[in-house]
Amino acid sequence: MADRNDASESGVNVKVCVRCRPVNEMEKTQRARKVVACRGSRQVLVTQSSGKKCVEKTFTFDHVFGENSTQADLFDTSVRPLVDEVLKGFNCTIFAYGQTGTGKTHTMEGEFTKDGGHDVHAGVIPRAIEHIYANLEQSASEYTVRASFLELYNEELCDLLAPEEAEPKRKSLRLCEDPSRNGVLVQGLNETIVQSSADVYQIIDSARRKRRVAETLMNKQSSRSHTVFTITLHMKEATPDGEDLLKVGKLNLVDLAGSECLARSGGEKVKARKQEAGAINQSLLTLGRVITALVDHMPHVPYRESKLTRLLQDSLGGRTKTCIVATISPASNSVEETLSTLDYAHRAKNIQNRPEVNQRMTKRALIREYNHEIDRLRRELDANRSRNGVYLPQESYAEMQEKMREQEEGLREKEDALTARLEELENARKLFEDKNSELEETSNMLMTVRNELESTISSLVVTQQELEKAHEGIEEREVVIEEQSKAEGQLFKQASVLKIGLEQSVEDIGGLYSKIQRKSQVEQENLSIAEGHKQTLHGI
Repeated sequence: MADRNDASESGVNVKVCVRCRPVNEMEKTQRARKVVACRGSRQVLVTQSSGKKCVEKTFTFDHVFGENSTQADLFDTSVRPLVDEVLKGFNCTIFAYGQTGTGKTHTMEGEFTKDGGHDVHAGVIPRAIEHIYANLEQSASEYTVRASFLELYNEELCDLLAPEEAEPKRKSLRLCEDPSRNGVLVQGLNETIVQSSADVYQIIDSARRKRRVAETLMNKQSSRSHTVFTITLHMKEATPDGEDLLKVGKLNLVDLAGSECLARSGGEKVKARKQEAGAINQSLLTLGRVITALVDHMPHVPYRESKLTRLLQDSLGGRTKTCIVATISPASNSVEETLSTLDYAHRAKNIQNRPEVNQRMTKRALIREYNHEIDRLRRELDANRSRNGVYLPQESYAEMQEKMREQEEGLREKEDALTARLEELENARKLFEDKNSELEETSNMLMTVRNELESTISSLVVTQQELEKAHEGIEEREVVIEEQSKAEGQLFKQASVLKIGLEQSVEDIGGLYSKIQRKSQVEQENLSIAEGHKQTLHGI
């Protein structure tokens, strides 16, 4: 008899925390400034310079871990509660998101050894494993732990736990719908049974050597692929009636490759790095569109546009409890990428999941399910043996038809999306033609204005020359006028002196005339007297 317990009918928001690493040596060498500050345990302040102005932006999250935070702080605060939910029978997902070189792999894996030991730098994965086994051993109940390690490289799915002899081939796995779980299934993915945490560390160490990494200008060990490490727990518990039930919990630990700018990472010079960065950025762009569609409650969510979003479909808007760890750099030369990461993480807070406890099954129900599967496989085998062609039993044929219908629906969705893209392309082409016509008109106007400007410049040159000549004439005239003014001043002084002399001469001449006049009068009187005397003498 199956038993099913659901979470509350209301949705649960995705938990989002932010981790800011310290400034690294490369950023110190480039003299980058710190533009990120963590305020308390929930807020991040980013200062962005725009010209002469500084713009401050504040983001609020479920938790913020500053530069001095430890791996244990992040695990105890944000991860341990989710691992406890896995032990209760929930599916949970934790994934790191951020720009390349911000510490995603360090946060998820950290430092540990393949023999099971780890230190203070151990990341989420080893700490989660230790916590799971500690609780399972303490419960003293029967349990089975299975682990799988999936890599998504250039939109190709690869099994990192595949046998070594299959390694050179790097077989690509198929992603298909799983109607029984209402999710997706990776065909051919190995699930390894692990007995202890040391076994888990050994397979992780083996898988890490297979994962694609490369050195870029921004990160010496840059992850070139996304990885999904999954731990599936099967735990036996007894009911009050004494009947044994099988409880199932699943923990997905996702390490996303970081978005990067080819010009800054140097990937544009290497063809392989350029192809990898293109695939990484495209999948992360689709992830951003999925987040936007979920937050804005759009009727269509583009999960199918990328294998990454199909793998995370149940974690974003599904029945899984999810925590996102957004990693950022505090340096000023990464402020644009930091703001982009914080913006997407802040929007992701509004995504609502509806977590459900996985179905608990009795031993009888589990055996019955296995018997049904064995019967189905036997019928397929009998059908193939009894005929020359390839035949399927009715049940398998119906299942195949259902998958075909789902694929047709997916194809129709893609055709609709393609039609919409073609319409957008046509609109963009028309807009480009309109803008091109406007550009030609503007170019013609610019040419006309340029000719008029050249003509005006020529006229200005001629006018400038004439003006310079006029200035020279004015300067010469000013010199002549100044000399004339000086000469006039001297002449005025000389004329003043002459005027004084003439006035003195006129005065002297007037005195002389008066003297002569008096002399003439005296002489006249003398003549009159003499004439009288003469007459007197004649009379005598």
